[in-house]
Amino acid sequence: MVSHPIKTFFAAARFRRPERIRLMASFPVRLIFSVLAALALPAAASAQVKATLVAAESSVQPGRPVTVALRLEHDPQWHTYWSFPGTGLPTTLTWTLPEGWTAGEIQWPAPQVIRDQSGAIVGNGYDGDLLLPLTLTPPANAAPGSTVALRAAATWLMCSEACVPGHADLALSLPVTSALPSPDPTLGSRLAATLASLPRTDAGWKVTAARSAKGLLLTVVPRAGNAAAHPGPVVGDLRFFSDNGLIAHDLAQEAHPDGAGGFTLRLPVSAEAPAGLTSLTGVLASHGSWSESAALPGLRVDLPLAAMATEADPASQGLAGTIALALVGGLILNLMPCVFPVLGMKILSFVNQAGSSRAKIAAHGLVFTGGVLLSFWSLAGVLAILRASGSGLGWGFQLQSPAFVFVLAALMLVFALNLSGVFEFGLRATGVGSHLQMKSGLTGTFFTGVLATVVATPCSAPFLAPALGAALTLPFAGAFAVFTAIGVGLSTPYLLLSVFPQAVKILPRPGAWMETFKQFMAFPLYATVMYLLWVLAGQVDEGRLLTASFGLVLFALAAWCYGRWTTAPGASLGRQRFGLTAGALLLVLGASTGWPRSAGAHEPVWEKWSPEAVAKLRAEGRTVYVDFTARWCATCQANKRLVFHADEVLQAFADKHVATLRADWTSQDPQITAELAAHGRSAVPFNQIWLPGQNEPVLLPELLTPAIVLTAVATPRPGGINPDRK
Repeated sequence: MVSHPIKTFFAAARFRRPERIRLMASFPVRLIFSVLAALALPAAASAQVKATLVAAESSVQPGRPVTVALRLEHDPQWHTYWSFPGTGLPTTLTWTLPEGWTAGEIQWPAPQVIRDQSGAIVGNGYDGDLLLPLTLTPPANAAPGSTVALRAAATWLMCSEACVPGHADLALSLPVTSALPSPDPTLGSRLAATLASLPRTDAGWKVTAARSAKGLLLTVVPRAGNAAAHPGPVVGDLRFFSDNGLIAHDLAQEAHPDGAGGFTLRLPVSAEAPAGLTSLTGVLASHGSWSESAALPGLRVDLPLAAMATEADPASQGLAGTIALALVGGLILNLMPCVFPVLGMKILSFVNQAGSSRAKIAAHGLVFTGGVLLSFWSLAGVLAILRASGSGLGWGFQLQSPAFVFVLAALMLVFALNLSGVFEFGLRATGVGSHLQMKSGLTGTFFTGVLATVVATPCSAPFLAPALGAALTLPFAGAFAVFTAIGVGLSTPYLLLSVFPQAVKILPRPGAWMETFKQFMAFPLYATVMYLLWVLAGQVDEGRLLTASFGLVLFALAAWCYGRWTTAPGASLGRQRFGLTAGALLLVLGASTGWPRSAGAHEPVWEKWSPEAVAKLRAEGRTVYVDFTARWCATCQANKRLVFHADEVLQAFADKHVATLRADWTSQDPQITAELAAHGRSAVPFNQIWLPGQNEPVLLPELLTPAIVLTAVATPRPGGINPDRK
């Protein structure tokens, strides 16, 4: 046990992470003089921070975990450090416990930024009256009526103008009773509140990350319903604290609201980040609360680096590439089978209406272009109205919404099937447009331009939909520019041919090549559907991804029914009605099946299973539910949908604070195979429940119901063995 201040400092300075060597580079002079001062005045070394051990309850019950805490009372202007201090040293506890007792790790509250007098960031830590909780577990054979002495050596680094290593030998005595302990009257409620406010994930927020040219972009968006119920933190309060050294602790972090209750933070990567990091982990802290129902100043973040896509920084993203693609897309619309054949006819109509005057012919071309542009500007205006009404059509938010991604994938699939010839639509509208475009005068020409977009060019839908999807992720000015580019692309051939009408002769003749081109253009849309499903896979769990895929299949079947019986040549009125009815019913069924519903308020967060994770959670006194599953296991998917969509199960798990772990056996995993074999199993599904105080888990049958799970969670069984074990 370390007892001398200078030994304490050098013992703690065995850096567990390479970047902690920055301690000596950041403020070496004041730190060295502080250590020398500690040698000269050892009795005063801990005067600026008072350390004590406190307990949440007034006694201890055999086998029942108890929460204790290291209490650090800082003098004004003094601070200590977080588990990953940036510059500084973390507080540590070394326990000396009676036989059979075990101690968990310190559970760190959300930290705050530590600054020097100049305002520069020097580290991550705490001030004021601080509680650092942890869990101690007594043995089941602890004797009631006795008193247990819990001893620990605490070390810390305390800083103000100077930094001094602190040390204290602490003790806490608690009686052992057979009765259920009562909360400590002094600090019990405060310690319980500290535990409830520890950083954790929250079902109301979706956290994603992406690489950018200037570091990492951390995006936090409210799930469906959360934005309206809970306004969330303020942008200026946000700070991400990295606990693995990936993010530079002493550089500014820029936060941008997305207009719909979410945020995007630009995180600078540390130049001294340890090599081989595979994840972005830490705490996103705010002065507000991330939860509507409880104080939650810190949101836990743990995202794999390998899964992060690279995207443009929202502050610097350019529109040139998007506008160029929109212009090309507008030009391609003219090659669609329902547009190209009438291109020359429209130009001849201009000529016939204007006689031999080249100026009048050009005027008709300009007015036609105005009609096209007005149509696209109207669409951009609709988007602006929706945004102004609070529909949340802000930058980058929609593609982070599972519902939006699903709808966009469904539209892409339907339009691709149309191009592939599964069904046709819009033929009557095309006829109406052809009739109206023959009206005389500039007014008729203007409305011909409108109808060319709205009515007479239904084949444009497969290209308008992707443009709409892109525009929904841009600010209004960007969306306006995209729609303008599409309109310019669509109207450019008409404008050029009105200025040079003799060029109609050089256009290729309509023919079978146009149908081939149309079918070929379906495959980029199929590829888009696959990409959107990949995006959806990163936003929802595997069960919701599976049902979303089935929903898309039902949409495809609806399109086939519509094409097979409604638009087929010579179809009778009865066949047309049957096709419309069947298609409509399948569309409703597809939407109901595939809609990616948001997680419920009490839906559990599944963590990765490991024996170590089970042991840690059991040491904390938690009930632990373990699901051994695989994607190829249909029974596993049925169990999860039946049990974990049941409100009574979700409520019970939330009330009992049940920890949920998932062992994914989709690919071979020797550790999972060994665990299955240890319980006499060789296949999944396999579910087990570890109850507090039980040495063996409750083993559940292969086929589950909510009642089976609720009974197992609520009723401990001697030895922990399920009598229904197979």
